[in-house]
Amino acid sequence: MNVITSDDLKNFISENIQSFHSRRLQSLQTLKLKNVLLRKNPYLFKAKNINTAETFVKTILDAHLSSQEEGIFGSFLEQLAKFVCEKVYSGKKSSAEGIDLEFEKEGIRYLLAIKSGPNWSNSQQISRLRDNFKKAKKILQTNTGLMNVVAVNGCCYGKDNCDKGDYLKICGKEFWALISGDDNMFIDIIKPLEHKAKQKNELFYESYSVVINNFTEEFIRDFCDKGKINWEKIVRLNSEKGYKIL
Repeated sequence: MNVITSDDLKNFISENIQSFHSRRLQSLQTLKLKNVLLRKNPYLFKAKNINTAETFVKTILDAHLSSQEEGIFGSFLEQLAKFVCEKVYSGKKSSAEGIDLEFEKEGIRYLLAIKSGPNWSNSQQISRLRDNFKKAKKILQTNTGLMNVVAVNGCCYGKDNCDKGDYLKICGKEFWALISGDDNMFIDIIKPLEHKAKQKNELFYESYSVVINNFTEEFIRDFCDKGKINWEKIVRLNSEKGYKIL
């Protein structure tokens, strides 16, 4: 077992968090209003009694960006977890399908499928995860003779820790402790995340304001009649094949 220093964490995070900010900004700047409208449930927003163009635009844009950011930041967290484990336990990417990380600790070979949070799956995804774990364990035991192999669905945040039978689900504090040997790792990674955060977020919200204004202007032009939202047009665009705004 090796030790990961605060400088190791700071340097990795400061270098790689830039990708999160860049992808987040690029995602905003390349958005098209009609594409956002196609992805969101128009009935939900009608039920919320939204009656002004700017409120509607801001609501659907924020919902879209929230889901986008979760995915982008999740990728960053998974890379951070791999970096930490590589430093401490010489963890490496597994050659087995669906296995993100493989390492040995206290005589146990761990096979990890890493997710950003605990609520990522449906029944088909869980079934695929179980199959991947079974195949990986079988191959590893056949090729190396190792019998003490533990499969883990590791989640970077959350508390949903449980034994799923053929694999363990380990989240949050316990996950970071598993891959780092440090019970405080889940806390230690917080501070370096502030690297240039104020500057990057100011740049993001400058672009955000421009997008809100441009989308609102476009929405009023294409989806409002005499100042009122035309919900039929929105629903048709969202749900009727071949429908186009003239």
